[in-house]
Amino acid sequence: MSTVVMGKKKRIHPHKFTLWVGLSSIIMMFAGFTSAYIIKRNQANWVTFNLPEIFWYSTAAIVFSSITLWMAHAAFKNREMVKYRSLVVSTLLLGVLFIVLQVIGFRQLYINGMTLKTNVSFSFLYVIVGMHAAHVLGGIIALMVMFAKAFNKRIRNYDIIPVEVVSTYWHFVDFLWIYLLVFLLAIR
Repeated sequence: MSTVVMGKKKRIHPHKFTLWVGLSSIIMMFAGFTSAYIIKRNQANWVTFNLPEIFWYSTAAIVFSSITLWMAHAAFKNREMVKYRSLVVSTLLLGVLFIVLQVIGFRQLYINGMTLKTNVSFSFLYVIVGMHAAHVLGGIIALMVMFAKAFNKRIRNYDIIPVEVVSTYWHFVDFLWIYLLVFLLAIR
């Protein structure tokens, strides 16, 4: 008589599935934006531009925030809650710093006459980077929820799924910014 081993199919958690569907649509949206940018830059009235130096500082802020969130995820797995809380706070502050530095950069562009109405090349810059900033703001809201849960004394749930979902999203917007920065520098 032979024994049949029935293996359980490993299923993806519904929240993770939803996240991946959402990330796929964001990828398609930014692929469309960058494709349109490439096509439009061949127009006669296209103006090349330099990005403000402060965008490099904002890049450092978002990269460091990804590192602190990765460390927070590891601390949560190890149930090192004090460390987890401090790393979530660090990630949140670095995310806010990223947005503040982006706003300063766009203010510099505006002061230098690079407005939405000046030229289509500037409009593309504002739309592409502005849409990224909107997604970062969504990530900051998710980080604020993580922050609230981390400091709530009544919640003793060690469910890793919300931490993994927020971490994946945050790392995604980090890599998306790096892609956009490299794209905007290479294709002017």
